[in-house]
Amino acid sequence: MTYSVVKLLHIACVIISIALFILREALQLQEKPWRHRMSLRIAPHVVDTVLLGSALWLAFQIHQYPFVNSWLTAKVVVLFVYILLARQALGEHTQHRLAYFFSALLSVAYIVGVAISHSPTWGVL
Repeated sequence: MTYSVVKLLHIACVIISIALFILREALQLQEKPWRHRMSLRIAPHVVDTVLLGSALWLAFQIHQYPFVNSWLTAKVVVLFVYILLARQALGEHTQHRLAYFFSALLSVAYIVGVAISHSPTWGVL
């Protein structure tokens, strides 16, 4: 596969992953039993696996690596923050669900900004 094809796959997976997160949270807020739907339980894992695989492939192709290049380090660190926040947002008995949800979306926005700018400060500093 060419670099541009993998990059498009990566971007598509980002969009699908975010959409699935928003969909699951919307269903959670409406108290719909989304966990009973196998597709909503499995699809995010499949998409995120392809997302991670494509990210690793892209990093190796451009010779940029987490914990070597600051922008990729920032993406990895905030990705872990996103995972923790999203887990709390989708928790069954989360008291501050909306705060976790919007915090998770803000972390995704930061990650996308870093990806576009290749700078942990989005090129501002």
